[in-house]
Amino acid sequence: MTTGELQKSLFDAIKEKVAQNASIAQEVSELLDISADSAYRRMRGEKTITLDELYILCNHYKISLDRLMGIQTGAFLFQGNLLNPETFKFDAHLKSMMHNLAYFSSFKQKEYYYLCKDAPIFHHWYFKELAAFKHYFWMNTLLFRPVQGRRKFSFSEYPDELWVAGQQILELYNQLDSYEIWNLESLNSTIHQIEYYHDSNMFDSDQVVAEIYTAIEKTMDHLENQARLGYKYSVSDPDKKPMGKYNMFFNDTILLDNNMMAVLDDAKISIVPHTAINYMMSRDANYNESFYQYIQSIIRQSIQISEVSEKERSRFFRLMRDRVNRRKENLKL
Repeated sequence: MTTGELQKSLFDAIKEKVAQNASIAQEVSELLDISADSAYRRMRGEKTITLDELYILCNHYKISLDRLMGIQTGAFLFQGNLLNPETFKFDAHLKSMMHNLAYFSSFKQKEYYYLCKDAPIFHHWYFKELAAFKHYFWMNTLLFRPVQGRRKFSFSEYPDELWVAGQQILELYNQLDSYEIWNLESLNSTIHQIEYYHDSNMFDSDQVVAEIYTAIEKTMDHLENQARLGYKYSVSDPDKKPMGKYNMFFNDTILLDNNMMAVLDDAKISIVPHTAINYMMSRDANYNESFYQYIQSIIRQSIQISEVSEKERSRFFRLMRDRVNRRKENLKL
């Protein structure tokens, strides 16, 4: 690979990282402390970038030099932030999600694939009761917060600013054309979480538990309506104004893993969850193409229940609701 080819590959990679309505030349000129005209000359290949400039750009945009040079190391590059229970801020975590979704939404083609071992995190923000409980679970159980962990669950302690941020994330997700592959186990983890805290006497009453289960039922109602229509819409919109396409599939034979992929025009980004609510992303072309083909294989082995297959769709949602109803029937109301 020549220096000119490397430089062209660098700026092609930067274009994938920058929103379509942003000025790459402006960003590069600020990063390198050069004029916009000098930035354009480097982008056109008329002036060779220095090693220092290469480092600054690769470091800022999180671009692998191995990837640019086509060096096959057998490794796949992922990026993300590690979760520290002592310093973790949930609002900052939500802002990071919001930033990524806003970036995805800036593209013309914006498809989002989700292999739903659990219900997608975005769906927890349709109704406040469910969002409040999931926040309580994440903060107490997954982040090992012992002080808060000794306190009983309360709807009133769910911060309003986190609810607003969740609504903004849901709004951005609804703008994407999504492909969700579900199975009958996709609600199990949330149900088990509720049962665990119920058995641990962390709810003031069974009525509180019932309200959380009702929020899950209402979420299922909304998702079923979206699947029937084939598009997303705001849960608060009585006119059901179409947003992104909603493609829903049912697969009861393959164990899913909550992995995700965004397909943005000619680029693909894999999103791999870890440590429960955290995630890392990869732009590695070989890994992403392999993962994309795997997703397509799963889809071919699944039953589409959005827009078509009304009988299968009704059966799937009936079985999901039955799992919730059985728990509600055991409550002392």
